[in-house]
Amino acid sequence: MNLQQLRYAVALAEELSFGRAALREGVRQPPFSQQIAKLEEELGVRLFERTTRQVRLTPAGEAFVAEARASLAHAALAVETARRVGRGQTGRLVIGFVGSATNLTLPRVLRRFRARYPGVQVELRELPTAQQAEELRQGLLDVGLLHAPLAGPAAEVLTTQTVSRELLLAALPADHPLASRTSLPATALAGQPFVMFPRRYGPALHDRITSVARTAGFEPDVVQEAVQMQTIVGLVAAGIGVSIVPESVTRLRRRDVAFRPLSPPVRAVTLDLTWRTGDPNPMVGNFRSLFPPPHP
Repeated sequence: MNLQQLRYAVALAEELSFGRAALREGVRQPPFSQQIAKLEEELGVRLFERTTRQVRLTPAGEAFVAEARASLAHAALAVETARRVGRGQTGRLVIGFVGSATNLTLPRVLRRFRARYPGVQVELRELPTAQQAEELRQGLLDVGLLHAPLAGPAAEVLTTQTVSRELLLAALPADHPLASRTSLPATALAGQPFVMFPRRYGPALHDRITSVARTAGFEPDVVQEAVQMQTIVGLVAAGIGVSIVPESVTRLRRRDVAFRPLSPPVRAVTLDLTWRTGDPNPMVGNFRSLFPPPHP
Protein backbone atom coordinates (compact mmCIF):
# COMPACT_ATOMS: atom_id res chain seq x y z
CA MET A 1 0.00 0.00 0.00
CA ASN A 2 1.27 3.50 -0.83
CA LEU A 3 0.07 7.10 -0.84
CA GLN A 4 -0.72 6.91 -4.53
CA GLN A 5 -3.17 4.08 -3.93
CA LEU A 6 -4.77 6.05 -1.09
CA ARG A 7 -5.20 9.06 -3.39
CA TYR A 8 -6.72 6.84 -6.11
CA ALA A 9 -9.20 5.30 -3.65
CA VAL A 10 -10.28 8.75 -2.41
CA ALA A 11 -10.62 10.04 -5.97
CA LEU A 12 -12.76 7.06 -6.99
CA ALA A 13 -14.92 7.42 -3.88
CA GLU A 14 -15.58 11.06 -4.74
CA GLU A 15 -16.06 10.65 -8.50
CA LEU A 16 -17.72 7.18 -8.49
CA SER A 17 -16.37 6.78 -12.02
CA PHE A 18 -13.10 5.11 -13.00
CA GLY A 19 -12.81 7.36 -16.05
CA ARG A 20 -13.35 10.62 -14.20
CA ALA A 21 -11.17 9.57 -11.25
CA ALA A 22 -8.30 8.55 -13.56
CA LEU A 23 -8.58 11.84 -15.42
CA ARG A 24 -8.53 13.75 -12.14
CA GLU A 25 -5.33 11.94 -11.10
CA GLY A 26 -3.72 12.50 -14.48
CA VAL A 27 -3.34 8.84 -15.48
CA ARG A 28 -4.93 6.52 -18.01
CA GLN A 29 -7.83 4.43 -16.80
CA PRO A 30 -6.24 0.93 -17.12
CA PRO A 31 -3.29 1.66 -14.76
CA PHE A 32 -5.70 3.43 -12.39
CA SER A 33 -8.02 0.41 -12.29
CA GLN A 34 -5.06 -1.91 -11.75
CA GLN A 35 -3.93 0.03 -8.69
CA ILE A 36 -7.42 -0.12 -7.16
CA ALA A 37 -7.52 -3.86 -7.79
CA LYS A 38 -4.07 -4.35 -6.20
CA LEU A 39 -5.18 -2.36 -3.17
CA GLU A 40 -8.29 -4.48 -2.71
CA GLU A 41 -6.22 -7.65 -3.16
CA GLU A 42 -3.75 -6.53 -0.49
CA LEU A 43 -6.56 -5.65 1.92
CA GLY A 44 -8.52 -8.78 1.19
CA VAL A 45 -11.81 -6.88 0.94
CA ARG A 46 -13.83 -5.18 -1.76
CA LEU A 47 -13.80 -1.40 -1.45
CA PHE A 48 -16.01 -0.71 -4.47
CA GLU A 49 -18.95 -2.45 -6.08
CA ARG A 50 -18.80 -2.20 -9.83
CA THR A 51 -21.54 -2.71 -12.35
CA THR A 52 -21.73 -1.72 -15.98
CA ARG A 53 -23.75 1.31 -14.95
CA GLN A 54 -22.26 2.52 -11.65
CA VAL A 55 -19.56 2.37 -9.01
CA ARG A 56 -20.36 2.60 -5.32
CA LEU A 57 -18.53 2.19 -2.04
CA THR A 58 -18.92 -0.92 0.08
CA PRO A 59 -19.17 -0.50 3.87
CA ALA A 60 -15.51 -1.53 4.06
CA GLY A 61 -14.74 1.06 1.37
CA GLU A 62 -16.48 3.81 3.30
CA ALA A 63 -14.44 3.02 6.40
CA PHE A 64 -11.21 2.77 4.41
CA VAL A 65 -11.69 6.01 2.50
CA ALA A 66 -12.38 7.95 5.72
CA GLU A 67 -9.06 6.78 7.15
CA ALA A 68 -7.31 7.29 3.81
CA ARG A 69 -8.36 10.94 3.79
CA ALA A 70 -6.94 11.37 7.30
CA SER A 71 -3.69 9.63 6.29
CA LEU A 72 -3.29 11.83 3.23
CA ALA A 73 -3.91 14.93 5.34
CA HIS A 74 -1.25 13.80 7.84
CA ALA A 75 1.18 13.06 5.01
CA ALA A 76 0.60 16.52 3.51
CA LEU A 77 1.14 18.07 6.95
CA ALA A 78 4.38 16.11 7.37
CA VAL A 79 5.63 17.35 4.00
CA GLU A 80 4.74 20.96 4.73
CA THR A 81 6.25 20.79 8.24
CA ALA A 82 9.51 19.38 6.87
CA ARG A 83 9.64 22.09 4.23
CA ARG A 84 8.94 24.85 6.75
CA VAL A 85 11.64 23.55 9.10
CA GLY A 86 14.03 23.24 6.17
CA ARG A 87 13.36 26.85 5.22
CA GLY A 88 13.74 28.02 8.83
CA GLN A 89 10.09 29.06 9.03
CA THR A 90 9.28 27.14 12.20
CA GLY A 91 11.11 25.98 15.31
CA ARG A 92 12.84 27.72 18.22
CA LEU A 93 15.62 30.29 17.97
CA VAL A 94 17.54 31.24 21.13
CA ILE A 95 19.16 34.68 20.91
CA GLY A 96 21.65 36.10 23.38
CA PHE A 97 22.24 39.84 23.58
CA VAL A 98 24.10 42.48 25.55
CA GLY A 99 21.93 45.17 27.11
CA SER A 100 22.98 47.93 24.70
CA ALA A 101 21.63 45.89 21.75
CA THR A 102 18.08 46.56 22.95
CA ASN A 103 18.47 50.30 22.45
CA LEU A 104 18.27 50.15 18.65
CA THR A 105 19.55 47.12 16.77
CA LEU A 106 17.71 44.22 18.36
CA PRO A 107 14.16 45.69 18.46
CA ARG A 108 14.33 46.70 14.79
CA VAL A 109 15.57 43.30 13.63
CA LEU A 110 13.18 41.37 15.86
CA ARG A 111 10.18 43.19 14.41
CA ARG A 112 11.26 42.24 10.91
CA PHE A 113 12.06 38.65 11.90
CA ARG A 114 8.71 38.10 13.64
CA ALA A 115 6.82 39.59 10.69
CA ARG A 116 8.64 37.39 8.20
CA TYR A 117 8.80 34.18 10.27
CA PRO A 118 5.76 34.15 12.59
CA GLY A 119 6.06 30.39 13.09
CA VAL A 120 9.45 30.66 14.82
CA GLN A 121 9.44 30.79 18.61
CA VAL A 122 12.07 33.32 19.70
CA GLU A 123 13.70 33.04 23.14
CA LEU A 124 15.72 36.08 24.25
CA ARG A 125 18.43 35.94 26.91
CA GLU A 126 20.29 39.03 28.13
CA LEU A 127 23.85 37.93 28.84
CA PRO A 128 27.29 39.56 28.94
CA THR A 129 29.65 38.92 26.04
CA ALA A 130 31.82 36.27 27.67
CA GLN A 131 28.84 34.19 28.79
CA GLN A 132 27.23 34.45 25.37
CA ALA A 133 30.41 33.22 23.70
CA GLU A 134 30.60 30.19 25.99
CA GLU A 135 26.91 29.33 25.62
CA LEU A 136 27.16 29.66 21.85
CA ARG A 137 30.11 27.26 21.92
CA GLN A 138 28.10 24.78 24.00
CA GLY A 139 25.03 25.04 21.75
CA LEU A 140 22.85 26.70 24.40
CA LEU A 141 22.41 29.79 22.20
CA ASP A 142 21.85 29.88 18.44
CA VAL A 143 23.03 33.45 17.80
CA GLY A 144 24.38 36.27 19.92
CA LEU A 145 24.70 40.03 19.82
CA LEU A 146 27.85 40.94 21.71
CA HIS A 147 31.05 42.96 21.66
CA ALA A 148 33.91 41.34 19.71
CA PRO A 149 36.72 40.42 19.49
CA LEU A 150 36.36 37.16 21.37
CA ALA A 151 39.04 35.18 23.16
CA GLY A 152 39.56 31.66 24.42
CA PRO A 153 38.16 28.36 23.07
CA ALA A 154 34.91 30.00 21.90
CA ALA A 155 36.79 32.24 19.46
CA GLU A 156 37.98 29.16 17.56
CA VAL A 157 34.47 27.88 16.77
CA LEU A 158 32.48 31.10 16.36
CA THR A 159 32.08 33.54 13.47
CA THR A 160 31.32 37.22 14.04
CA GLN A 161 29.87 39.91 11.80
CA THR A 162 29.94 43.55 12.85
CA VAL A 163 26.42 44.98 12.56
CA SER A 164 26.92 48.44 14.07
CA ARG A 165 29.64 50.80 15.25
CA GLU A 166 29.26 53.33 18.01
CA LEU A 167 31.01 56.20 19.68
CA LEU A 168 31.99 56.05 23.32
CA LEU A 169 30.42 58.77 25.50
CA ALA A 170 30.98 59.99 29.02
CA ALA A 171 28.03 59.33 31.37
CA LEU A 172 27.72 61.81 34.23
CA PRO A 173 25.15 62.60 36.92
CA ALA A 174 22.96 65.41 35.53
CA ASP A 175 24.11 67.78 38.30
CA HIS A 176 27.82 66.98 37.86
CA PRO A 177 30.00 70.09 37.23
CA LEU A 178 31.28 68.56 33.98
CA ALA A 179 27.74 68.06 32.69
CA SER A 180 27.53 71.72 31.70
CA ARG A 181 30.05 71.13 28.91
CA THR A 182 28.99 70.04 25.44
CA SER A 183 31.92 67.66 25.06
CA LEU A 184 34.74 66.42 27.24
CA PRO A 185 38.36 65.46 26.72
CA ALA A 186 38.97 62.10 28.33
CA THR A 187 41.50 63.81 30.62
CA ALA A 188 38.58 65.60 32.33
CA LEU A 189 37.52 62.28 33.81
CA ALA A 190 40.85 61.68 35.55
CA GLY A 191 40.36 61.36 39.30
CA GLN A 192 36.62 60.77 38.99
CA PRO A 193 35.11 57.67 40.65
CA PHE A 194 34.05 55.21 37.95
CA VAL A 195 31.19 52.72 37.64
CA MET A 196 32.24 49.83 35.38
CA PHE A 197 31.38 46.25 34.59
CA PRO A 198 33.85 43.47 35.47
CA ARG A 199 36.25 42.70 32.63
CA ARG A 200 35.34 39.01 32.57
CA TYR A 201 31.86 39.86 31.32
CA GLY A 202 33.01 41.82 28.27
CA PRO A 203 36.76 41.91 27.76
CA ALA A 204 36.71 43.75 24.41
CA LEU A 205 34.52 46.66 25.54
CA HIS A 206 36.19 46.83 28.95
CA ASP A 207 39.64 47.01 27.37
CA ARG A 208 38.51 49.70 24.91
CA ILE A 209 37.14 51.89 27.71
CA THR A 210 40.25 51.33 29.80
CA SER A 211 42.50 52.19 26.85
CA VAL A 212 40.71 55.54 26.44
CA ALA A 213 41.54 56.38 30.03
CA ARG A 214 45.11 55.16 29.80
CA THR A 215 45.69 57.12 26.59
CA ALA A 216 44.50 60.19 28.55
CA GLY A 217 47.07 59.40 31.21
CA PHE A 218 45.05 57.86 34.01
CA GLU A 219 43.69 54.57 35.30
CA PRO A 220 39.92 54.44 35.98
CA ASP A 221 39.20 54.52 39.72
CA VAL A 222 36.43 51.90 39.80
CA VAL A 223 34.38 52.32 42.97
CA GLN A 224 31.40 50.20 41.90
CA GLU A 225 30.87 47.35 39.46
CA ALA A 226 27.65 46.32 37.72
CA VAL A 227 26.98 43.85 34.92
CA GLN A 228 24.25 45.51 32.83
CA MET A 229 24.49 48.90 31.13
CA GLN A 230 21.13 50.09 32.46
CA THR A 231 22.35 49.32 35.97
CA ILE A 232 25.58 51.23 35.37
CA VAL A 233 23.58 54.24 34.13
CA GLY A 234 21.29 54.00 37.16
CA LEU A 235 24.27 54.06 39.48
CA VAL A 236 25.68 57.07 37.64
CA ALA A 237 22.32 58.80 38.13
CA ALA A 238 22.56 58.04 41.85
CA GLY A 239 25.87 59.91 42.00
CA ILE A 240 28.03 56.85 42.66
CA GLY A 241 30.43 57.83 39.90
CA VAL A 242 30.87 58.50 36.20
CA SER A 243 31.31 56.03 33.36
CA ILE A 244 32.16 55.65 29.70
CA VAL A 245 29.43 53.89 27.72
CA PRO A 246 28.43 53.11 24.10
CA GLU A 247 26.31 55.86 22.51
CA SER A 248 23.32 53.52 22.10
CA VAL A 249 22.85 53.75 25.87
CA THR A 250 21.65 57.34 25.40
CA ARG A 251 18.37 55.92 24.09
CA LEU A 252 17.48 55.18 27.70
CA ARG A 253 16.69 58.95 27.77
CA ARG A 254 17.22 59.50 31.48
CA ARG A 255 16.91 63.10 32.66
CA ASP A 256 19.13 62.41 35.65
CA VAL A 257 22.11 61.38 33.51
CA ALA A 258 24.08 63.56 31.09
CA PHE A 259 25.77 61.87 28.14
CA ARG A 260 28.59 63.89 26.62
CA PRO A 261 30.76 63.14 23.56
CA LEU A 262 34.44 62.63 24.19
CA SER A 263 36.78 65.04 22.43
CA PRO A 264 38.29 63.95 20.13
CA PRO A 265 35.57 61.38 19.31
CA VAL A 266 36.37 57.79 20.19
CA ARG A 267 34.93 55.38 17.64
CA ALA A 268 35.72 51.70 17.92
CA VAL A 269 32.92 50.06 19.85
CA THR A 270 31.19 47.46 17.72
CA LEU A 271 28.09 45.36 18.15
CA ASP A 272 28.68 41.98 16.57
CA LEU A 273 26.38 39.20 15.45
CA THR A 274 27.91 35.86 16.39
CA TRP A 275 27.09 32.23 15.56
CA ARG A 276 28.75 28.83 15.45
CA THR A 277 30.91 28.53 12.35
CA GLY A 278 29.19 26.33 9.76
CA ASP A 279 25.94 26.05 11.70
CA PRO A 280 23.41 24.57 9.20
CA ASN A 281 20.35 25.78 11.14
CA PRO A 282 18.30 27.70 8.52
CA MET A 283 16.74 29.89 11.23
CA VAL A 284 20.22 31.22 12.03
CA GLY A 285 20.75 32.05 8.36
CA ASN A 286 17.36 33.76 8.17
CA PHE A 287 18.12 35.87 11.24
CA ARG A 288 21.56 36.82 9.94
CA SER A 289 20.12 37.91 6.59
CA LEU A 290 18.11 40.69 8.26
CA PHE A 291 21.19 42.63 9.34
CA PRO A 292 22.37 45.29 6.88
CA PRO A 293 26.11 45.87 6.58
CA PRO A 294 27.32 48.48 9.10
CA HIS A 295 28.38 51.95 8.06
CA PRO A 296 32.15 52.32 7.88
